[in-house]
Amino acid sequence: MVVVPRQHRSKDKLFPDRRSLAAILVGLVAQGKTVILTNGVFDLLHVGHTRCLEDARSRGDFLVVAVNSDDSAERLKGKGRPLVPLAERMEMLAGLGFVDYVTSFDEDSADQLIEQLRPSVYAKGTEYTLKTLPERETLKRLDLKAIFVGDKKSHSSTKLLQQVQKLKLKKA
Repeated sequence: MVVVPRQHRSKDKLFPDRRSLAAILVGLVAQGKTVILTNGVFDLLHVGHTRCLEDARSRGDFLVVAVNSDDSAERLKGKGRPLVPLAERMEMLAGLGFVDYVTSFDEDSADQLIEQLRPSVYAKGTEYTLKTLPERETLKRLDLKAIFVGDKKSHSSTKLLQQVQKLKLKKA
């Protein structure tokens, strides 16, 4: 008889309750594992997202991705955003093999998220610097390192939406 291990399902990576995820992460860090945390809206997942997430994961043992809630995304991106609901954005990210855990947050910055999850490292895209990083004071206070991942920002969901609008106008 051959025993085939059960595949890790993407839904097993979803943690709507940040408290339970925080408990897991405390254990991983206590074992000496490097936990990388990153966050974003991730509306219309594109290659820039993939490059950032893969790069972030390559810097540690576990990658946690926190996704802005629908309300938070609308406050940050404007009326009509996000196009893709939170649950679907989270599920798509959980389906990526290099993402270990996915959670969400409703705040406009990741300060509370960082405080609660206490990652080893905080990762953001290359459009940020230490000077422009909204969470820099929290990272400094908690003595956490920030890293900037991915390639030069040349992709965005906003740009994709603008291209779609131009195509619609041309056809009208």
